[in-house]
Amino acid sequence: MPLLLALAPGVWAGQRVVILTLSDSIQPASLRYLERGLDVADSSGAAVTIIELNTPGGLLTSLRQMTTAITGARRPVVVYVTPAGGQAASAGFFLLMAADVAAMAPGTNAGAAHPVGGEGAELAKTIAEKVTNDAAALIRSLATQRGRSAEWAEKAVRDSASYTEREAVEKKLIDIVANDRGELLKWLDGRTIKRFDGKPEKLDTSAPEVVVIGPNAGDKLLSVIAHPNVAYLLMLLGLVGIYFELSHPGAILPGVLGGVAILLALFALSVLPVNYVGVLLILLGIGFFVLEVKVASYGLLTVAGLVSFIFGSLMLVRSPFPALRVGLAVVLPTAVAVALVVMFLLGRVLRSHRKPPITGAEGLVGEVGDVSLALEPVGKVFVHGEYWNAYARTPVPAGAQVRVVKVDGKNLEVEPVGGVSSRPGE
Repeated sequence: MPLLLALAPGVWAGQRVVILTLSDSIQPASLRYLERGLDVADSSGAAVTIIELNTPGGLLTSLRQMTTAITGARRPVVVYVTPAGGQAASAGFFLLMAADVAAMAPGTNAGAAHPVGGEGAELAKTIAEKVTNDAAALIRSLATQRGRSAEWAEKAVRDSASYTEREAVEKKLIDIVANDRGELLKWLDGRTIKRFDGKPEKLDTSAPEVVVIGPNAGDKLLSVIAHPNVAYLLMLLGLVGIYFELSHPGAILPGVLGGVAILLALFALSVLPVNYVGVLLILLGIGFFVLEVKVASYGLLTVAGLVSFIFGSLMLVRSPFPALRVGLAVVLPTAVAVALVVMFLLGRVLRSHRKPPITGAEGLVGEVGDVSLALEPVGKVFVHGEYWNAYARTPVPAGAQVRVVKVDGKNLEVEPVGGVSSRPGE
């Protein structure tokens, strides 16, 4: 209830300041969180929304939607790069340029927004020109509309230029360098800004009511799932679960968990820059582990499987940012664990296949029973709790013990094993 009262429109709504924190790579979870925060600020009539930003960059698709959300917000938006040592690099620089007010803390930097390929490499010439020109046009449009230097903003895209907070002020890319949130609010108080549509608006933050909106459970879950390490582990968990279900039909739980894990992994991989060669190498590695159990390779297939698995895992997500790549510390132990689990499960399946049948007609072979009606050479025997028609190659008297050597339809072929049963003959 107190939270609902705090966010409800009231007499202090004009001085309410909504605080959002973006301190991770730009991805769908970031977009979801930003849109929710801006909706709260707009619906409650807040004076301003401050986005405290620290990001190495992220996905272009999410970035464009986030800049649209910022420029289309009904209430003013401030992007504040903080804390000291923080950055608004790559995609983050676009968010900074899109804001009504752009601010940076001392010791921060912004820029380096040149488009790169998934693995940080230069794109092919034609594609590079298209992507770079498109990004340059977007940054020029944002900077011009906000009254900032389009020339220096474009250099961050075309030349990967990066600026300290002082350089950004000098080049008219940002409006203020503020030591902390309090100093920023004092600077905003009474200042008239120009919104994206050109309309002026005077801010009142003389007695600010600060409302911090953090990510909710859904935002956190989406962010966790979309992390490359988690997506990678979910994919492997799903593969192992489904394999366990296929090799042990009827277990149910591993198959259900595996299916859920695979679906979550597919969602995460759909928003990550996935290298499908990496996926194929991972599957090839698992195939080598399976072959190792069936083929006497003296460990060569296991080594080949580990090499394929490790390289495929490292290649799985293409990104120039460490935060968007699968870590080696996760790959190595996971590769060994998956190899051991797959080989253990397959070994159990093969051992069960080598065991003689213990059910059905084939399960009678080798069973010992009693002759209830003398075999001359055809008679009856009592085996495995039932009476069967049987025949023997040599006569066997009633009461003797016999062993089943063959099942022929509903008839048994038996041989004497010696000993006399106490069961009376028919």
